[in-house]
Amino acid sequence: MSPTTPRLPRKSEAQRSRALEIHDALVERYPDARCELDHRTPHELLVATILSAQSTDVGVNKATPGLFAAFPTPEALAAAGADRIEPHLRSLNFFRNKSRAVAESMRAIVERHGGEVPRSMDALLELRGVARKTANVVLGNAFGIDVGVVVDTHVGRLSKRFRLTRHDEPTKVERDLMALFPQARWTMLSHLLIFHGRRVCKARGGSCREDEICRRYCSEARATSAPARRSRTSTTSRRAGERVRR
Repeated sequence: MSPTTPRLPRKSEAQRSRALEIHDALVERYPDARCELDHRTPHELLVATILSAQSTDVGVNKATPGLFAAFPTPEALAAAGADRIEPHLRSLNFFRNKSRAVAESMRAIVERHGGEVPRSMDALLELRGVARKTANVVLGNAFGIDVGVVVDTHVGRLSKRFRLTRHDEPTKVERDLMALFPQARWTMLSHLLIFHGRRVCKARGGSCREDEICRRYCSEARATSAPARRSRTSTTSRRAGERVRR
C-alpha cells in the first residue's frame, strides 16, 4: 500500500450514518474548531507542526514568535542553520533534533521548491521531520487539500472510544476515518475530535459521564458509570445479608 494513497476498508451505510451524527454533534458543540498552532504562512505552519512532536501546542506557540521574528522566511531559516535556530527552541522536547529538522526542511524547500512549501503528500514526505500526520496538517490547513485525516493522540483515543475504529495504529485509524467520512470533512474532523478530547473526553477521567455527546457515543462514559451501579448493587446485597444474619 502506498503511504500517499491508502487502501480504505469497506464501511456500511449504518456506520457512515452514525459517523456523520457524531460529526454533526461535534460541529454544533465546537463551531470554532480549528488548528491551534499559531501561524501566518504555510512555512510557519510546517515549522510549528514539526516542533509539535512530543510537545504541546501551547508550548510551541510560546516558542515560535521569537523564532519567526528572528528568521521570518524559509530562506532565513535555511541560512540560519540548526545552531542559530536552537536557542529559540530550548523550551521544547528534543529541541536539538527539531532545530536540525527545521533547518534542513527549509533548506530543501529553498533548493528544491523555490522557497514555497510543496502542495503534495509525496513532496512533503521527502522533507526532514515530516511524516504523514505533519503533511496532512499542512495540506489541510494551509492549502485546503484533504488528502487524509490527522491522527494524533486525541484523535486516536476518541476514534476508538466512539467506535469509529478498533485499531490503535495511527495509519489504520486514519484509514477507518477516511472510509467513514466524506473527504471534504477530513481536515475539520481532526479539529473537532481534538477539541472534544482536550476539553471533555480526556485520557484520564475527564467528564464523559456528564457530557451529552459522550453519553451517546463514548465507551468511556458507559465504563465510568458501571462501577457506580455495581457499587449500589453490592451495598444492597450486603445490607440484605446483614438483615438475614440478624
